[in-house]
Amino acid sequence: MMSEGSTIVNLTQREGGDDSELVDLSGKVHQLPCAIKYNGPCSVSNFFKPRSTGIEVEGLKVEEAYFRGRKLQGTTIPLSTGYCGFVLGKKNLVEKKASDMSDGNSNRWEVNAKFENVTYWNHDSLPSSDDALLRSFHWLTVAKAIPEALPATLHVAFVHDCSYTSR
Repeated sequence: MMSEGSTIVNLTQREGGDDSELVDLSGKVHQLPCAIKYNGPCSVSNFFKPRSTGIEVEGLKVEEAYFRGRKLQGTTIPLSTGYCGFVLGKKNLVEKKASDMSDGNSNRWEVNAKFENVTYWNHDSLPSSDDALLRSFHWLTVAKAIPEALPATLHVAFVHDCSYTSR
């Protein structure tokens, strides 16, 4: 049941494409410890040049880069087995079909690229297994284990209560 002010988000893959045709951004997705209030083109590869330090901390291979003169230390982590990250873009209004328009105010998104790892950066400390982003990936393992551990009847009730709409 949808409440007033809810939004339906429809996600589609680009027409005529399959997963193998998507641009693979593995090794190029970075989570920086700052907010960048700019949305447009820039020559990132000319200025942001991560490199390996040869140091390993808690099993994490440390990388180093500089962003606006500030030293960053990070590590590349793979997404959990069975998971893949996607880069989404709003579907162009011109490309919408008449059948798509019948949904009213729903948002249309399409998959533009995929990735299988993320490099996250700290500016005051070495990467650690205690970092919030790294710990958040443990929830994927927990989420996968919960339905397997629940009795079938409880599992159905659990799935029934999930909602994928946002306000």
